[in-house]
Amino acid sequence: MNEWLTTVMAEPAVLVTVAIVEGSGPREPGARMLVTAGGQADTIGGGHLEMCAVDVGRSMLKSAARTGEGVPARLERYALGPTLGQCCGGVVHLAFELIDASLADVMASLRKRWREDSWRLSAIDGAPVSLLLDADGAVVAGAGEASISGEPAVFGPAFPVIDHQRGTHILRDTAGRRWLADPCLAPRAHLLLFGAGHVGAAIVRMLGELPCTVTWIDEREDMFPESIPANVTVEATDAPEALVAAAPAGASYLVMTHSHALDQSLSEAILARADVGWFGLIGSQTKRVQFERRMAARGLPQERIAAMVCPIGIAGITNKLPAAIAASVCAQLLMVWEAQQIAALDVTVPVRLAASR
Repeated sequence: MNEWLTTVMAEPAVLVTVAIVEGSGPREPGARMLVTAGGQADTIGGGHLEMCAVDVGRSMLKSAARTGEGVPARLERYALGPTLGQCCGGVVHLAFELIDASLADVMASLRKRWREDSWRLSAIDGAPVSLLLDADGAVVAGAGEASISGEPAVFGPAFPVIDHQRGTHILRDTAGRRWLADPCLAPRAHLLLFGAGHVGAAIVRMLGELPCTVTWIDEREDMFPESIPANVTVEATDAPEALVAAAPAGASYLVMTHSHALDQSLSEAILARADVGWFGLIGSQTKRVQFERRMAARGLPQERIAAMVCPIGIAGITNKLPAAIAASVCAQLLMVWEAQQIAALDVTVPVRLAASR
């Protein structure tokens, strides 16, 4: 996931960010890609828009190579219908930033901080300035306040507050200078996946491309493959219930072990918690009825039992191939997680730029 960030280019590159979308667009604000003289990583939606963005990025690279100097960031407006002939019909504003030492520092720090909330703050006008802020607004990477000669007035209490609810956007400081405010938020979606069988492995492969974190749990250590996606943590343990107890509030759970008895034990441990974000159990409707009866007999509240998802997956998909089940379940999880992300943005706190490091 996040090829624009995880791909470390061995040649000069330009970072392209979708800054504003008015109406319909191929990607959302915050979508990003890297452009080099001979390639690219990630996508802002493909089509004519992406071709134009690649051309602009490469023209910036040629200018930098020709002059041997930095190139200011750019903000370009594209009317998708009348200008580019795309069916989306909206207007997209793209920010283009040459990856200089400061932005490279920001991106290197982001790779280390991907499990923490961060904000990128880049100057669109004037000399290139790239900052990385933590969730409290403190500068943790990039060009700090002391490095910005001649423009100290833009920093301090008067600098505009960055609002989480707006997502990626353009703001102006007190001097009228435009800045790209770009949230790089830690994945809110966390899944505890119990079971390293064929279906579990297929789900992990698919989730490795998505913005989430996964704790993959099984007592059989030899069941885990050698290659694990970067967003997945393996736990080989014979006490999986302890991981349920230690899980963060709002986590999602997916139970598909090799043992019905273990499935039952884990289900009871999960539903004993009042703060479960989502819980799915692999199995048939018959399995669900059996488990419901046992859990009710043990005194679990009926409303929690009713929240258990079993069978799992999107209705209408009956193919039992592990890859087909994985596609269905991952689509189901994406719907759950997107709803949770929207709810989370409604309660986040605005960020004010604090003192530099």
